[in-house]
Amino acid sequence: MDLKEKLLSSFMAFEERVDVHSELHDVRTSAIKNFEDKGFPTKKDEAWKYTSLNAILKNDYTVFPKKDTEIEFNQVKKYFLHEVDTYKLVFVDGVFSSYLSSTTHEGIDVCLMSSALTKPKYKMVIDTYFNKIANKDDSLTSLNTAFAIEGAYINIPKSKVADKPIEIMYFSTGNESALMVQPRNLVVVGENSHVQIIERHQSLTENPVLTNSVTEIFAQKRAIVDYYKIQNDTLEANLIDNTYVSQKQESHISVHTFSFGGNITRNNLNFYHFGERLTSTLNGITIIGEKQHVDHFTLVQHSTPNCESFQDYKGIYSDRSTGVFNGKIYVEKEAQKTNAFQKSNNILLGDKSTINAKPQLEIFADDVKCSHGCTVGQLDETALFYMQARGIPKKEAKALLMYAFSNVVIDNIKIPELKQRITKIIATKLGVKMGFDL
Repeated sequence: MDLKEKLLSSFMAFEERVDVHSELHDVRTSAIKNFEDKGFPTKKDEAWKYTSLNAILKNDYTVFPKKDTEIEFNQVKKYFLHEVDTYKLVFVDGVFSSYLSSTTHEGIDVCLMSSALTKPKYKMVIDTYFNKIANKDDSLTSLNTAFAIEGAYINIPKSKVADKPIEIMYFSTGNESALMVQPRNLVVVGENSHVQIIERHQSLTENPVLTNSVTEIFAQKRAIVDYYKIQNDTLEANLIDNTYVSQKQESHISVHTFSFGGNITRNNLNFYHFGERLTSTLNGITIIGEKQHVDHFTLVQHSTPNCESFQDYKGIYSDRSTGVFNGKIYVEKEAQKTNAFQKSNNILLGDKSTINAKPQLEIFADDVKCSHGCTVGQLDETALFYMQARGIPKKEAKALLMYAFSNVVIDNIKIPELKQRITKIIATKLGVKMGFDL
């Protein structure tokens, strides 16, 4: 039985665990039907032209992991941003860990999707937002929707500022020989509200893991959302991250993606505009080696006038690693006065590393300022010689040049403790000792 057949048969067992009389039943049934019709994406699909899932789909994944798995805080302490106090939503093999978590309902809701999907007091929010911005035609998003039961639910009411950052942590213990998890996150940020969120998926062993994650983010008028994704997993971990963002007028949403580890990582990041004078920021740093593969697929759909979007992705590839950047800016006829900028800069450190870049603009308005650019090259030998001539060893000189290359993105991190943590991870990836290795 291949993975698709296993998932389809597992859906029948899943239905026995949930309320088939709820309104979500029709949503799940429609979603699994779409996945059954389309299956997993292949390289024949234009959006997946440079990323093949064939190798990772051959594993015999456990779809429903054991519920009694628990881990000690000391085992995972180093993965948390322990330099600053945070709310924590922690999941172990897809199951919520109350022992490791720190949630709240005081002023803001930081709790579980399982609660939001089943408890009457959340019904209005779920009816309004759940599965409303996610792409219902995408097969992997549909697969997640069909099995959606657990993940992070964050609701910041009107005129509230989250008093501390929120960490969403997904740990895989390796108790299963191979594990597939499908977390579902819903983030709703009210008018004039502000929140900072850090998300991380982390394997604790070398057993294969396939994560198919979906996150929906809704920002109301003048809301501010800073979302940080840290991807620094083991070489046996595979992540498909689907993020959908809905913005209303004068809102500001920034999504920063740091891809340093894992086997195959695919980031699908989609922004949709529903108001004027809003700003979308998409930043990313990718530093990988060996046979790692990272694919960034972005879409910013400008539907309203006087809006801005900025995309800045930096990539450093060594050994046989492969990078993909497929970024699209779509400007509708009504979206006059749009200011949209997209940039992908890449450094190849070896003859066998590759990058496939495809920046795209589709513009149907005539009064806009839009641009895109892509560069692929190697380290500047002149600058390297200059630094060596002044006594800096070659290894450190290379690291400094690569750090300077990615520093523009690092400067956009608004949590000082996280900026320090990312800086140390980058230093470790570049071969410079700075305290600890993550």
